[in-house]
Amino acid sequence: MKLIHGGVTAPKGFAASGIYAGIKKKRKDIALVYSAHPAKGAGTFTSNVVKAAPVLWDLKLTKESENIQAIVINSGVANACTGEEGDKNNLLMAETVAKELQIPISSVYTASTGVIGKQLPIDIITAAIPTLVKELDDKVEAGSLAAESIMTTDTFSKECALTCLIGGKEVTVGGMAKGSGMIHPNMATLIGVVTTDISISKELLQEAISEDVKHSFNMISVDRDTSTNDSLLVLANGMAANYEIREKNEDYYEFCKALNTVTTKLSKMIAADGEGATKLLEVTVKGAKDHEEAVILSKSIITSNLVKTAVFGNDANWGRILCAMGYSGVDFDPYKVDLTIESEDGSLKLVEDGMATDYSEDLASKILSAKEVKAIANINQGKAYATAWGCDFSYDYVKINADYRS
Repeated sequence: MKLIHGGVTAPKGFAASGIYAGIKKKRKDIALVYSAHPAKGAGTFTSNVVKAAPVLWDLKLTKESENIQAIVINSGVANACTGEEGDKNNLLMAETVAKELQIPISSVYTASTGVIGKQLPIDIITAAIPTLVKELDDKVEAGSLAAESIMTTDTFSKECALTCLIGGKEVTVGGMAKGSGMIHPNMATLIGVVTTDISISKELLQEAISEDVKHSFNMISVDRDTSTNDSLLVLANGMAANYEIREKNEDYYEFCKALNTVTTKLSKMIAADGEGATKLLEVTVKGAKDHEEAVILSKSIITSNLVKTAVFGNDANWGRILCAMGYSGVDFDPYKVDLTIESEDGSLKLVEDGMATDYSEDLASKILSAKEVKAIANINQGKAYATAWGCDFSYDYVKINADYRS
């Protein structure tokens, strides 16, 4: 397996574009991903009862359409809580793309991100789609333009790609994602697109991504808010020409490994780019009785506002971590907990057997001041473990969200 430069255009047969249409004031705001060959489509979506029009459309296509060939994404307006008009506008966006590409409307996924409650400026969008189609290109730069065009409050675009050998053929997996705020997904992420040229059955592609998000996008949190628009969409067009994967064999698990490498890297980028964040917080809980308990404990830590603010202040206030573990609902012996923090500036055990060690506050503060900080909590009750990713909580998170619509 080898990481390469690029994103959604890295796999064979995929092209992308991203342009400024006029939905937002200045930044690029609409993107298109296209497969030259009809692809298998799969996805995971928000668990929020309030679902945006594009989410409902994509859920339908994921269940009913054998092939997906295009994904159109706008930023700036979420098209959520917009009623029948929102559904019609979403359909018109898909229909316009389908006509320009001369493909069935049932093979066009849609996604929207931005302000909830506003109607799509559909005239602006439909007028921009011919240019969007014309600008399609399979170069790395085109994928980067698409990744840039789906950003909202993100401070940087998020891309990843790799190659691996499956069934004697070189297979490529590429991806892009956006997300900075309203990140606390369940079986989804804010907006993510993964492309691959592997040949795999639709059923196994869906199973692979549904299982994958449990260990990648579902293990991140910025602010404990689950969006109305969370969508992770996957296209596999088969152009790597491997024997189609129809069972859970060695090829399937090698693909799952490659898929997880891409989704985990994108997940960590999202966590690191949390609104107002200054650092990435990685939490690993070890020694749990089972994986589920480790997941609950690790996510309880990364979602604690008191932990997040302590990390922002470079304060080794480890009591907040044990407190977050204590109210998680998992039963464990607090007098068996060991806690260590790590970063590029060193490693330091803060707690042993549930009590403070004779650690240096200055060294602890130095470790916590790094851009990427790790906390490892061992509850010494078993062999299971899990890792979750989050970020610190700064003054700027409130500033950003206090005037988000302005």
